[in-house]
Amino acid sequence: MPLNEAAKTLWIDTDTGSDDAVALVIAFKYPGIEIAGISVVAGNLGHDKAMQNALYTREICGAEHVPVYVGLGKPLLRAPFHAENVHGIDGMGDIGLPLTGRVPNEGHGIDKMIEAILARPGEITLVTLGPLTNIAVALAREPRIAEAVKHCVIMGGIGDGPGNVTPTAEFNIYADPDAARMVFRSGMKLVMCGWEVSCRYAVVEPEDTAELKRIGGKLGDFCVDIQKCLIEFSTKISGLPGIDLPDPITMAIALDPSLVTKCGDYYVEVVNQEGPTLGQTVVDRKNALGKAPNATVIDVASREGFMNMLRASVTA
Repeated sequence: MPLNEAAKTLWIDTDTGSDDAVALVIAFKYPGIEIAGISVVAGNLGHDKAMQNALYTREICGAEHVPVYVGLGKPLLRAPFHAENVHGIDGMGDIGLPLTGRVPNEGHGIDKMIEAILARPGEITLVTLGPLTNIAVALAREPRIAEAVKHCVIMGGIGDGPGNVTPTAEFNIYADPDAARMVFRSGMKLVMCGWEVSCRYAVVEPEDTAELKRIGGKLGDFCVDIQKCLIEFSTKISGLPGIDLPDPITMAIALDPSLVTKCGDYYVEVVNQEGPTLGQTVVDRKNALGKAPNATVIDVASREGFMNMLRASVTA
């Protein structure tokens, strides 16, 4: 299992919607962590909006020292596929936040990601919260990063259960299945945290959101209020008792792998052919294909541990 120790230095790749923003808050506020950089990718919403959301979150966390860079604005081969129906037109719940006018750091996210990883081989944990477009292009441009990354923790796919955009596919993989297929075949040390993990172990129920607002001040209000649109999707479409937070639990696992109580190493194939299984992550749990494992797949995580980290992040 590649996720055998806590991350100390992160590179975060995000398509900043409302749950991504909470994941960023957790990372910004976690003690003893260095964030080498953040690259923004199109996914939950258009590229410009995702960038403004990342910069706004950085600002309210007082983390302006962390560089945020422009990444790619569309999938490798396909038309853009967004999720405004889940996160709101602005990606942050449409609650009227001032999400304009901020300027990213100079340089392109892919170039800066490659530069940082190669400068510190074996040190940087890559955490991906959106489609894998930036990562696939970085690997194509500089294959050495597959070995140089400490490990890559992916919020994406389905390890066990139905999808959230099709019967078989999760959004981040479906939005750019060609990129995801490249990443899963790259030899990079991968950890996959599928959508079902958040549905089972990272659902924030009404009493939890009330507590976060009570104890968390401005950050508690922010993390809860921006989920205004997500709560509709989570309860009415997904049938959950509250808000599921896939990106935050992925970030939490990267920062504290002891939250994982069950996982396995498997070969995972990404379907990139048109049809009802487009974007599916096929996890070969019985080794029917006879291929060497290429990912650690998370099955069970501690909800209590996750909630404790979330509470700590809004009160830091």
